[in-house]
Amino acid sequence: MKFSQLPTPVYVVDEEKLINNLEILHGVESNTGCKILLAQKAFSCYAFYPLIAKYLSGATASGLYEARLAHEEMRRENHVFCPAYLESEFEEISQICDHIIFNSLAQKQKFARSAKKSSIGLRINPEFSTQGGGIYDPCAPFSRLGVTKANFDETRLDGVEGFHMHTLCEQGAEDLAKTVEAFEKNYGQYFKNLKWLNLGGGHHITKNGYNITLLEDTVKRLADKYGVQIYLEPGEAVALNAGYLHAKVLEVVRNGIDIAILDTSAECHMPDVLEMPYRPPLTNGGNPNEKPYTYRLSSRTCLAGDIIGDYSFDKPLKEGDILTFEDMAIYSMVKNNTFNGMPLPAIAKKRGDNYEIIKTFGYADFKGRL
Repeated sequence: MKFSQLPTPVYVVDEEKLINNLEILHGVESNTGCKILLAQKAFSCYAFYPLIAKYLSGATASGLYEARLAHEEMRRENHVFCPAYLESEFEEISQICDHIIFNSLAQKQKFARSAKKSSIGLRINPEFSTQGGGIYDPCAPFSRLGVTKANFDETRLDGVEGFHMHTLCEQGAEDLAKTVEAFEKNYGQYFKNLKWLNLGGGHHITKNGYNITLLEDTVKRLADKYGVQIYLEPGEAVALNAGYLHAKVLEVVRNGIDIAILDTSAECHMPDVLEMPYRPPLTNGGNPNEKPYTYRLSSRTCLAGDIIGDYSFDKPLKEGDILTFEDMAIYSMVKNNTFNGMPLPAIAKKRGDNYEIIKTFGYADFKGRL
């Protein structure tokens, strides 16, 4: 299939760019002996799991459904962390997960005996923030994520084989090194009694300029000093800049400014735009007034605030023009929804100049959720 034959809206995953990211991550594994896992919360397009499995050691999940997906489609190491497990789900989790990480000592005491096949871990909150707060900061004040120093009890670590921390979000190795220092200061005395340390996700390893040397030095130092297996579980880094969302201009209206109504939606198809907020890169699009023609890009939902952003172009937009939003593989398919009856975008694979539709959606996908 050629580009002109694609439906819109459509998510497209560029296989060559995905492989480039995977090769970088596999290089870190090879150079350090660490194991890297796909964090499915960022990218769960399982059509690519067999490819990812050729490069990475496995996947990590946030609950039963993601764990089941990795078990069925990737079939490599399968890890899970959840702030609180459900009794009705835990038996299956314990059967399909190699590592089960608990958010509290109470959760560990409640469920650990039922997880005899799995390596048991405890999530630690280092109480050291490099993000400065926000909804993606697990070390922000009053966070529910991880055991704090005040709640840590070394007499209740029976059966615990590993510690897990996840503190970063789109950050560099410098922030990791600082956090590891704080982690060691308060908990390093226990590391030699463990089999593994999981340094979580949020590592922007495949971003240009990331200090891979510092990452590898940090990982090797920990592994050598304490004799533990190191795990990393990036999500974004796996599919960073490897995806697109193609959308069509349906109409251009004017109300003080020029407004382009698209067949996609920030609310439904790229919710981080409204939640964070986040401004998605746009191919051939500039900042407002940077180029001759500026438009507010909006949606065909009835939500007044369903606005993607203001962008400028070299020439006027017209009905039928195709716009390409970049870096749309991560936190897009996993977060989209059918609010207002909006259809879900199709999903496609790009290999060279050829495209292949992986999946399409229709009315049944909207109705079946309600």
